[in-house]
Amino acid sequence: MDMPNQGLPVTIVTGFLGSGKTTLLNHILQNQKGLKIAVLVNEFGNIDIDSQLLISADQDMLQLSNGCICCSINEGLVETVYDILEREDKVDYLVVETSGVADPLPLALTFVGTELKQLTRLDSILTVVDAETFSPKFLNSEAALNQVAYGDIILLNKVDLIPPEQLEAAESHIQQVKDGARILHCSHGAVPLDMILDIGLSSTEQHDEWEQTLEELAKEKQAGSSNHLKNDGFDSLSFKSTRPFDIQRFEHFLREQLPDNIYRAKGLLWLQGETGRFIFQLSGKRYSLDRDQWPTEPLNQLVFIGRNLDKLTLMQQLNNCLGRQ
Repeated sequence: MDMPNQGLPVTIVTGFLGSGKTTLLNHILQNQKGLKIAVLVNEFGNIDIDSQLLISADQDMLQLSNGCICCSINEGLVETVYDILEREDKVDYLVVETSGVADPLPLALTFVGTELKQLTRLDSILTVVDAETFSPKFLNSEAALNQVAYGDIILLNKVDLIPPEQLEAAESHIQQVKDGARILHCSHGAVPLDMILDIGLSSTEQHDEWEQTLEELAKEKQAGSSNHLKNDGFDSLSFKSTRPFDIQRFEHFLREQLPDNIYRAKGLLWLQGETGRFIFQLSGKRYSLDRDQWPTEPLNQLVFIGRNLDKLTLMQQLNNCLGRQ
């Protein structure tokens, strides 16, 4: 892959809760082909689950401050990018993963509307969409709508889980939001890197339009009429415990007690009677538990993301799932 002559190229990976962004990042890191890629991860929650699941969790993977970095041009992000640019061991490419509830526009403007535009080149915004769960209702979320609207590439992930007619319907809905969108299909985030990196889709004309839009959004926010997190009602709950879960109680919680307003959950689980670590992923009502090894002392770490969460009840239910130490 030929690298551009000017500025560190940047790809923003965005996508709604559970779409498969971390799986895509691992695919990128496993197929760098000689490139040195730095990855920045932002999570909506107080526990950095995703960064612990990336295969390259070393000096080239950085965790941005907790919460949503998209709500304004983020000084912490600017400082982190400067740190990357000033390293002696230079990187060839920068990939920034947003949280699942992020609006990618202000994040993109951090690269094209600040001093970073002299040192970096925004290559594209890549939006990952879960093809299995996608529907017009999905776009009722302000964040999800903007992720599609501002995406240069729409990566329809998990296409192996749906029939052709459902895939056609998803593409049709996306085209209504983003006419002429470049749509790619994949399963498990596996897509050739030369189709998503260093493709030069982000244009100067587009940046000018973004800046004008961001100015309008800033005025609305100052007037108190625009806040996508408040508008969407997103909230998160983080749970930690030094006691293991009883697997039967935890699965009963997932099957019988999990409220419908939780869209996404992820975590690292310690199950009673088991020596291994379990990676927990939940999207909608579908969940998985994958066995792994503990790189640290066992500890339960969970994050739930949804709308208008009853945190007290959730904490009580999770504590009831704990077994004996």
